[in-house]
Amino acid sequence: MELETRALRKATRRLIPFLFLIYVVAYLDRVNVSFAQLQLEDDLDFSDTIFGIGAGIFSLGYVLFGVPSGLALNRFGARRWLAWIMIVWGLLSASTMFIDGPASFYVLRFLLGVAEAGFFPGIILYLTWWFPERERARVLALFMTAIAAAYVVGGPISGGLLELDGLAGLDGWQWLFLVEGLPAIGLGLVTLRFLDDRPEEAEWLSADERRFLGDEVGRERALKESEGRHGLGDALRSGQVWLLSFIYFILLAAGFGLTFFVPDLVQDRTGYSDFEVGVLAAIPYGIATAAMLVVARRADRARSRRPFVAVPALVGALGAGLTAYAQSPVLLTIAITLAAAGILAAIPVFWALPTAFLTGTAAAGGIALIAAIGNLGGFAGPAFTGVMEDSTGGFETPLTVLAILLVMGAALAGWAREGRVGAREVELSLAGE
Repeated sequence: MELETRALRKATRRLIPFLFLIYVVAYLDRVNVSFAQLQLEDDLDFSDTIFGIGAGIFSLGYVLFGVPSGLALNRFGARRWLAWIMIVWGLLSASTMFIDGPASFYVLRFLLGVAEAGFFPGIILYLTWWFPERERARVLALFMTAIAAAYVVGGPISGGLLELDGLAGLDGWQWLFLVEGLPAIGLGLVTLRFLDDRPEEAEWLSADERRFLGDEVGRERALKESEGRHGLGDALRSGQVWLLSFIYFILLAAGFGLTFFVPDLVQDRTGYSDFEVGVLAAIPYGIATAAMLVVARRADRARSRRPFVAVPALVGALGAGLTAYAQSPVLLTIAITLAAAGILAAIPVFWALPTAFLTGTAAAGGIALIAAIGNLGGFAGPAFTGVMEDSTGGFETPLTVLAILLVMGAALAGWAREGRVGAREVELSLAGE
């Protein structure tokens, strides 16, 4: 027990802060366009429809290249593949400062999606190489709090960068893309030296710690492979993989359908400045960080993780529904907080489900497929919200529809397979007594 505690603690302290940092940068480069919207619609005459399509088209590139990129990471290793991904997306994100109309906006957002396609599913797969299934939701939550942190930190920073409008002849939105795109390039270079692909390669672990982590994840992999689900074809034919893909589609459609329009919605209903909008938008995501950690910890200790996906999704539905009609700054903040906390708290626990029964090439392809299909929601949500806002003149209809989708997602979570390795081992042990 002491060896287990020591090894897991070292791995957590070494890997999670760094993965957290690079995911903050990744997520901020993905969603900073939501803050740029405050000026893009004025400077480049973008409508909400153009913005919604451009914000969401990222996900099309992500979908098309998600599975190939995931398989490449499994083939070449996380260290090299993640570093390459980060350098390329940093260059593309910074290059968004040069857009001059819808066409260039669409192209660069699509290419950014292509570049980032293997990043998130790659890290999910990478964590299965280091942490046993019983620790999975907790570790995923620690990593994914970067989503909330990107807004907590990124909201005020993005709002502040927009205030640089006119400095050195650049618009505020150009400063935003330039400054927030550069860190990914630097961190990509650091990744080449900092990450180890497997526990067996980690010199910062003692020999017995390396052996323990390697044996632990190897034992789980062997148990899952003994059930015959470790090929790419197995993942593609799995009804559970497609069910989880649809649930993830719903979570991201609602999450991004709301996230990309929060600054515009808040400014429209409050009249706040760009910086004030950034600060107010950060508050819900700070609270969501705590919610993610609490829910994940409880999910790891529970017999079933499914309620810890379904209930937060229902909370997110309540928040989205309230956001549709809230007008006062206080009520609007409460509503957005419920939506953000509910949706974000569901996601780490959700990802503990497929990693509990997929392994080998099936894990690489299945995780990438779930992320890819789910990210169609990252296109559909913002595009639908933008089109409906333009056609109806408000956010009431699209946010109500997204709330209904979340209720559907909560219901579908009840059909998801548990597949917890620890639970199966207990049953096998009891059967042998």
